[in-house]
Amino acid sequence: MNISQEKIDNLNAVVKININPEDYQARVDKAIKDQAKKAKIPGFRPGMVPPSHIKRMYGKSILVDEINNLLSDTLNKYIDEEKLEVLGQPLPKIDEDKHYNWDFTDNFEFNYELGLAPDFKVDFSAADKIAQYVIKVDEETLAARIKNIRRSYGKMTNPDVSADDDVLYSDLAQLSPDGSVFEDGIAITASVRLDQVKDEAIKASLTGLKKGDVVTLDLQKAYDNDAAKIAGLLKIDEETAADLKSNFQLTVKNVNRLEESDLNQEFFDKLFGEGTVSNEEEFRAKITEEIEGMMAQDAERKLQEEIYNYTINKFQFTLPDEFLKRWLKASDEKMTTEDLEGGYNDFAQNLKWTLIGNKIIREQDIKIDYEDVFQTAKFRLDQQFRMYSPQALSDEQLGQYTVQYLQNKENANKIFEEVKALKIFAYIKSVVTLEPKEILYTDFQKL
Repeated sequence: MNISQEKIDNLNAVVKININPEDYQARVDKAIKDQAKKAKIPGFRPGMVPPSHIKRMYGKSILVDEINNLLSDTLNKYIDEEKLEVLGQPLPKIDEDKHYNWDFTDNFEFNYELGLAPDFKVDFSAADKIAQYVIKVDEETLAARIKNIRRSYGKMTNPDVSADDDVLYSDLAQLSPDGSVFEDGIAITASVRLDQVKDEAIKASLTGLKKGDVVTLDLQKAYDNDAAKIAGLLKIDEETAADLKSNFQLTVKNVNRLEESDLNQEFFDKLFGEGTVSNEEEFRAKITEEIEGMMAQDAERKLQEEIYNYTINKFQFTLPDEFLKRWLKASDEKMTTEDLEGGYNDFAQNLKWTLIGNKIIREQDIKIDYEDVFQTAKFRLDQQFRMYSPQALSDEQLGQYTVQYLQNKENANKIFEEVKALKIFAYIKSVVTLEPKEILYTDFQKL
């Protein structure tokens, strides 16, 4: 067997593999004998089928399989021994002029295109400056959060007349085009929350109502054609809700209002524990701290985005784009040329980040241990469980769930990649200069 490489340029190469009968004959003979032992053919006892019979019946297909296996083994071994950093997978070059008899005496020649990773240096330093946003709470966000908390601990009342943010407990009846109640139409008793009504004119028409009042309601306009909200209100499926054109008659049965809790010691103790907060100033400070703690996660995600974009722009190197496009199309036969052109830039950017990250991992000798993966998976599962249950799992239970979760190869790979990314970000943050920039939450959202 002979294998050689022709360098087209720094990013593309062709590997040529020549295979002679002596290279594959022993493999093929063994495969035929193994097949003979397992074959169940009428007229022969199990395990007693002559290899010559198997060769006559299935010889060519066995030869093809073994040649393919030999090619795969040979190519992978060559890439490994030559320490070639290959992008994608080798692509076979089809030569229409070559024809083989597949009669166990052919000399074969196969050519494979390789896309090679570019050579580049990763040289971060303190001279590299990246913005690190420190999010501060604005008055609007703080007021909204305080209002929600106070209402959560407030009490329900039934005022005579409706106002903003009230709930109208009402009978809803579907109307015919002429304005009369549709006899076989939708009729339901439901709670209409005024804080969910998007149209200001309709919202205004629903304020100032009292028990027994009747108004006509355009649900599509009220909820800005939000089929999910309309479906939830009327207890119908979203497809029906989306096609619904009728107005509805709303008859108020009751006005419900959730009053905000008083800012007193009982409320503070209930919220934070006895004696932790004793006045409104301390309460506002505590809520500010809580919100900014949650915002810190958003700030970290934004910092990672800034690092990603800075890194991609700092290290400008070329990829074997034409090869990669051919490989992507070969990997997905359903991919159209439009799909490829539309998505290739994002693919190339992510591939560049992967190459840079892998180089950092190698050069900085960054280790990713099982314990890192386990603890990250455990943390993610703990977050998920807390979303659905206020009662936290014991450390032992959480550990058992984590072991089960990581037994799934796809889950384990996903967490491994997350840990890898976190370590790459951590390294870059430790080397570059992070420039803190205070920003109000409302302005941060615009970014």
